Amino acid sequence: MLVHPGFDPVAFSLGPLSIHWYGLMYVAGFLCGWFLGRWRAARKNSGWTPREVDDLIAFCVVGVVLGGRLGYALFYAPGFYLSDPAAFLRIWEGGMSFHGGLLGVALAVWAFCRVKGKTFLQVGDFLAPMVPPGLFFGRIGNFINGELWGRTTDASWGVVFRDPLAGAVPRHPSQLYEAVLEGLVLFVVMWIFSRKKRTQGRVAGLFLLLYACFRFAVEFVRRPDGLVVMGWLTMGQILCLPMFAFGLWLLLRPVRAGSR
Repeated sequence: MLVHPGFDPVAFSLGPLSIHWYGLMYVAGFLCGWFLGRWRAARKNSGWTPREVDDLIAFCVVGVVLGGRLGYALFYAPGFYLSDPAAFLRIWEGGMSFHGGLLGVALAVWAFCRVKGKTFLQVGDFLAPMVPPGLFFGRIGNFINGELWGRTTDASWGVVFRDPLAGAVPRHPSQLYEAVLEGLVLFVVMWIFSRKKRTQGRVAGLFLLLYACFRFAVEFVRRPDGLVVMGWLTMGQILCLPMFAFGLWLLLRPVRAGSR
């Protein structure tokens, strides 16, 4: 049994300004995605310029932050944010939804495509391998905050979290499970798969499919957030179902001769 270190959520302060670890994790994720995007754009016949990568990351930052926050408020804690609307702005306290962030990014990509004249699937395929590092850092931020912990466990690696709601019992460190699966494993698979030129939509499809599978599996040991259907199906799992279906369709859809 392990005990959560009880990290100070504030990494450091600059006068009256407090810099939180959670925010730094998001910065690290965006910087990593920006670096990887520029590296991919520099490859021969990539079809991308460094300036386009800069603009895409800027669009995605807005989409992730607004979509992630709105998604969390709507999917997981609508009552709380209705009673305390100001809490919506306190992003450093945690409370971001991947599925909401994904919808936000989808809208941001649509806007980017309108401006740059690219297709939605073209941008999605380019962006997908750059996302897992951000997921990794985000889950590490969750662990530092001691939030989104798992169900109780007798495993030797169970962690006692200091949140009073968690109780003095060992729980699955589900944040770390997700950091490994959604961050490290997904990154390796996506990076290898995207190295070869694929039919448009295949890379994005594999990302959606694998993320849905990993998240669906971890939800079995993660403390449910919000709605639980039939006694076991969590909100996170429900939101993964359309991701899985759309990802599978992108991977298996027939492509007409001469098109990509």
